[in-house]
Amino acid sequence: MVTEPEIRETAAPDGRPRAAVVRDALGVGVAVGLSGFAFGVTAAGAGISTLQACVLSLLVFTGASQFALVGALAAGGNPFTAAAGAFFLGTRNAFYGLRLSELLRLPRAVRPLAAHWVIDETTAVALAQPDRKSARLGFTVTGLTLYMLWNVTTLLGALGAEAIGDTRAWGLDAAGPAVFLALLAPMLKTATERAVAALALVLGLGFLPVLPAGVPVLIAALAAPAVLWMKGRRS
Repeated sequence: MVTEPEIRETAAPDGRPRAAVVRDALGVGVAVGLSGFAFGVTAAGAGISTLQACVLSLLVFTGASQFALVGALAAGGNPFTAAAGAFFLGTRNAFYGLRLSELLRLPRAVRPLAAHWVIDETTAVALAQPDRKSARLGFTVTGLTLYMLWNVTTLLGALGAEAIGDTRAWGLDAAGPAVFLALLAPMLKTATERAVAALALVLGLGFLPVLPAGVPVLIAALAAPAVLWMKGRRS
């Protein structure tokens, strides 16, 4: 989770230099954008064509939801159930958008385009800045870098997977879950967040053998309200 600093209307004299903001934004964009390769490989292993994988990255552009969708399809899940799981994972971006709209205050003409870039990484970089000008710069550089790299590496991953044949024979079917966990782990900084993750893992794995593919993901989503309810009772 990102700790939100106090946001000032304009850049303060001691605000961060533009070079520092761009450096951090590029670092996040490049590091996460390269994981699009794993998505391309995973999508190909799930029987999704290269064109379909690329369209998903172009139009959906939220890694957790994309990995959840192709993972459920790879396990033989119903497409509607898989899509529902991906949708619920993506709803968090709507809450990010509420905060970022207040912080960035972008012109109306560019808001629909900017909304497509409202994801974990762009939100984290924007909220970490000390002023609105730096937040806009960080959001833009992170979004642009990540969007371009994610789509390019999705294409390369899908093409590479098609070239090598059966991805399971190479163990590449585990690439998607591995990258998803690698992205998730650094976000679990509080005891509550770790408890939610642990309960979600137990629910997901516990129901995996007895329910259709994709449904355990939906049940695992109940971990968050369950943990918050138990925390509220204790307090």
